[in-house]
Amino acid sequence: MKSLSLYQENGTVLNKLHSDIKLLYVVAAILVPILISGYLSYACAIVISLILLIWGHVLRKAVPVVSVSGIVLLTIVIIQGMFYSANSVEVFRIGPAVFYQEGLLYSLSIVLNVFNILLAICVLIFSTKPSDMIESFIDRGFSPQIGYVFISIFQIIPQMAATMGTITDAQRSRGMEVEGSLMVRIKAFLPLISPVVMSSLADTKERAVALEVRGFNSRNKKVFLYEHKKRPWTRCCKLCCFWRLS
Repeated sequence: MKSLSLYQENGTVLNKLHSDIKLLYVVAAILVPILISGYLSYACAIVISLILLIWGHVLRKAVPVVSVSGIVLLTIVIIQGMFYSANSVEVFRIGPAVFYQEGLLYSLSIVLNVFNILLAICVLIFSTKPSDMIESFIDRGFSPQIGYVFISIFQIIPQMAATMGTITDAQRSRGMEVEGSLMVRIKAFLPLISPVVMSSLADTKERAVALEVRGFNSRNKKVFLYEHKKRPWTRCCKLCCFWRLS
């Protein structure tokens, strides 16, 4: 059965690190560059995240996420470079389009910030089991309902992708054209997206019934199947993250 999470098990040390450490890293990686406010701080945080992704053998999985965001960020660079309110110093021209230094620098800060956030989150979601993270939250007194909402966020993208693939194959077997030119894909979009939405709603209802049957709303104290071992480097990693925030 195909996994419904973005987690990648590679047996690396990054996989074995406690989820609390990786959550602290995400917070530190996002807040520290904002507090320091400099291009170098963003660049350093991005480099650290890239090293962690390479170390955890999940850099390849992060590439599509960054690539899709890069297309959106490119439009920000173009718009801000041309129409930023403080533009005054011209840098270069492309035909009638004029790009200014102030707008390009402002858009650069946005791009670095977004890439930093994306890569830091990729370190977390690609190397951490969602169930382990939620168990850690619940063990510290968080509501199971909040934990369920949190884990659903991690599962919704791969779940929708798996459902879309199944429905696409089914429609293709019925003779529908789902590949080809842009117009062919647009015509196939509505017949494909409608079953995906309806299937997601049905899955949500079935999951809610299954959770109720398993006593999800029970007020009795929960016990966990697996106990998380506290490894020697856990405390050291947490202190490093707190030191970056301080």
